[in-house]
Amino acid sequence: MTGRPTGRPTGTDPLAEISGLCLGPVSGGPPVLHDADLAVPRGRVLGVVGRSGSGKSSLAYSLLGHVRPGLEVRAGTVRVAGLDPFDGEHARRLRGRVVSYLGQDPASSLNPALRIGTQIAEAVRLRSGATRAHEVRARVEELLLSVRLPADREFRRRLPRQVSGGQAQRVGLALALAGAPGLLVLDEPTSGLDTVLADGMRGLLAEVLSDGDRAALLVSHDPSWLASVADEVIRLDGGRIAGAGAPKAPRPAPPSPSGAPTAVPGPRSARRTGTDRALSVRDLDAAHGRTPVLHGVCLTVPAGSWTAVVGPSGSGKTTLARCLAGLHRPARGSVEWEEDTGERGRGTAVQLVAQDARGALNPRESVEAALMRPLRGVGRLPRDAAAREVLRLLALVGLEADVSARRPGELSGGQRQRVALARTLAAQPRVLVCDEITSALDAETASGVLDLLDSLRRTLGTTVVTVTH
Repeated sequence: MTGRPTGRPTGTDPLAEISGLCLGPVSGGPPVLHDADLAVPRGRVLGVVGRSGSGKSSLAYSLLGHVRPGLEVRAGTVRVAGLDPFDGEHARRLRGRVVSYLGQDPASSLNPALRIGTQIAEAVRLRSGATRAHEVRARVEELLLSVRLPADREFRRRLPRQVSGGQAQRVGLALALAGAPGLLVLDEPTSGLDTVLADGMRGLLAEVLSDGDRAALLVSHDPSWLASVADEVIRLDGGRIAGAGAPKAPRPAPPSPSGAPTAVPGPRSARRTGTDRALSVRDLDAAHGRTPVLHGVCLTVPAGSWTAVVGPSGSGKTTLARCLAGLHRPARGSVEWEEDTGERGRGTAVQLVAQDARGALNPRESVEAALMRPLRGVGRLPRDAAAREVLRLLALVGLEADVSARRPGELSGGQRQRVALARTLAAQPRVLVCDEITSALDAETASGVLDLLDSLRRTLGTTVVTVTH
């Protein structure tokens, strides 16, 4: 697979090749990636699409010589610049210098205790060969400016918690570019950003990828972006490469009358219009340390309704969600939950499904153990009944039964997000607060999750609050 001809200069030899690659669980079972073959020529961008759990991230990781915990290489070869990234010595020569990675949550790769400038400087020293202080500082400033960030001393001295999500994303890109790699592996690098920041990040990455000698493997659920930057797109289905070809832009939506903005449709079913309140927020102020985030927020959420909270990154959406769930103490004002007077929601009052499913799940705990705790604690179910309920909840969120034995590190990003939702549903909440829970999912799976939430709202009377871009 060499991509369609473009005006972009390319070399005759591929920078990266995968041949007959098969990855599967160490404990046995069906492979998560089967007989994969592809080539990424110099100067080309290869796009990868597929449903959540189809093996996209596993394919991307292989170019860095990495497999998720619990998986192993069963067959096949991977070569980057002629070297085997799964060989320890070759990996040290390749990572950061020849191939670099930027994923869905680059903030998680930043050391929370080190300042931004210090982390980039360390990457420059390790990957570029610069050793003198003034050379390193000049390269750090150059990298920050190249990703549209301030290069002044004040910004360089910030800690990761002192930058926004969009800024953290660009700091991650600066780290990835520190060694001037020839191959970039990009795994949904804009999925956690609002529309404006995502557009800016896509434009920035388009500039980075316009370097005629740089190749890229781009995993994305965004067909418009792939159509604008990729030379070829491969489609994964159930761990197999099911097709390849030139990227196709989606059909534009029909224009709305008189140029009016097009409304985003809500759940398909009719909204519940009862007057009971599930929760109410009064004059809410919230801060992080001395930095105010929310100011005088007032909100009433009717029982059984679906309420959306929207706003750009850094506007306080996640802080509000955590306040609703009782996980962030307000500086002023109140959040009140109505007492349960019927059969609706026999469990806890409010549960939060966090955007960062990796951080929300215990990495040492199996999926079954994570779901068993709320089932045994809330419903007092016997172990056999709880085990059956685990399988029902996994099926409810579109996961196979064999997922129950895996740990979070053995799952894809989309699978982890659905496990986090299943664990929350096990607690039988009356109010479900969802913070960007579809950001790592493909369009089909995301639609299925939203349909599930709407079904819970209609059948159980669960109140849903979604934080979304």
